[in-house]
Amino acid sequence: MLCCSRLSHGRPPAHSPSLTEHTFPTTASTVSHPAPHYAPCLVDDIFAALRESVGNDDELTNSSVYQFGVCTASARSSVLLQLAKETRRNHRDGLEVLPPTGVILAEENERGALLLTFDLPQSPSPNPMLLLVFESPLTGGNLDVTFSSPSLHPNTQSVCISEKTQYIMLTGKASEGGVHHRWRMSIETKKPDMNQSLRDILIGGTETRYTHTSSPASSQTPFLCELKRFLGDVPPQDPPESPVLQLDSLDSLDSLPPLPLDLSSSDTLLAELINSPSPTIVSFTSRGSMFQVHLGELAMSPALLQEVKQRLQQTVTQVTEVIETEGEVGCRATKRLRRLTELSAFPEKEPAAGVSQYRAFLLLRALQTVARGYEMQRSLRSTRDSTGKPVNANTCGLKSLTVSLFKAFLGPNTARINNCQGPCVFPLSNPTYHASLLNSYIENGNVEERAPCCVPTAYDTLVVIKVKPEGTYICLQPNMLASECGCR
Repeated sequence: MLCCSRLSHGRPPAHSPSLTEHTFPTTASTVSHPAPHYAPCLVDDIFAALRESVGNDDELTNSSVYQFGVCTASARSSVLLQLAKETRRNHRDGLEVLPPTGVILAEENERGALLLTFDLPQSPSPNPMLLLVFESPLTGGNLDVTFSSPSLHPNTQSVCISEKTQYIMLTGKASEGGVHHRWRMSIETKKPDMNQSLRDILIGGTETRYTHTSSPASSQTPFLCELKRFLGDVPPQDPPESPVLQLDSLDSLDSLPPLPLDLSSSDTLLAELINSPSPTIVSFTSRGSMFQVHLGELAMSPALLQEVKQRLQQTVTQVTEVIETEGEVGCRATKRLRRLTELSAFPEKEPAAGVSQYRAFLLLRALQTVARGYEMQRSLRSTRDSTGKPVNANTCGLKSLTVSLFKAFLGPNTARINNCQGPCVFPLSNPTYHASLLNSYIENGNVEERAPCCVPTAYDTLVVIKVKPEGTYICLQPNMLASECGCR
């Protein structure tokens, strides 16, 4: 049995309309909350993390040690390795995931340690484990933490928390007779000056937040969650410095009406999309219910279906050749891509099932965007001179600009929208007659007028595929991505 509980610290973001949030004031008194329900990818992400913890040498990868908060030479590493191998071998068979029926937090005891109590559900499992899940990474330094309880086995367990830690795994004693079991534990840091950081993680600093959603997952969940994880790895991009943006805020601008992606979608529409150079983002705007009941299906003609198969095979090969060179991240992404192709595989007998067509289409569009992202990276590198500066830095030209999107997007969670930069001096770059005359007028001494500016003169469309409870929709966002520049 594996019990999961989510930890979130700091104030919740303002843009979480689809999440149900319970906030409790933090005092020295006891704070409790009801059992959580999970966003659709939470449990799937846990199994994926366990599956990917074992490297090709059948040992834990370095990243998995940090990911699960395992200290060097800790006995917990052998437990994690055994669980990871079992998960990789049997997938989810034999491993039961249950939420605690209740959690109680008290800020401090008389020794200054934090107290944490979990009411665990009834289970006959002889090897219960508790997994604490971080919603956001730790900031402010690493933490060495000790969990102590008669319910743990061993009674005292050390955890090393860093900014790379996503989970804390604690092993416990089996409950007697398979009855309801309560784990009471104290939590302390080895450095008293880090107690505040520990409170921020476990209790939330100025407030405690427990987030849950109540929607069941559907058969689409494994595919969509795997796609989310894959797109989170590729293509590697420099982290954008801008604040997180919500694409939904652009809905008030002029855009084409959304088109359903379902059995009614015509071959003409689908063919236009797979042949479009426009990048694609797959999103869901309601995290708690995105896979509630919707089961995507498509009904392509045999000719289009054959084209999708061929294009998908070619694009998988193309992307695989690139990501295999990306080190550990590339190795993980390669395994995820292999799993995606298995989840979207067509049945041996034709016609292919509607669900398989739907998954293959989404995967093809996503991989086409990934492939173009890598191509753009190579193009940008080739246009730089030995000093690392753009060759055309002294003229008006296109500059790469990547912005972060709201994390509820399935992926990619960034968009390369580009921008125009550089001076507009003679000879002007891609000018209009007005810009040329204006520049001549200013050069003749009329400096009070506005000089021509370097601005976008052409744009590409961004394709957004929105997965909603009632169906999947294609939204075309025109004039989103700058593609050419000029002086105006």
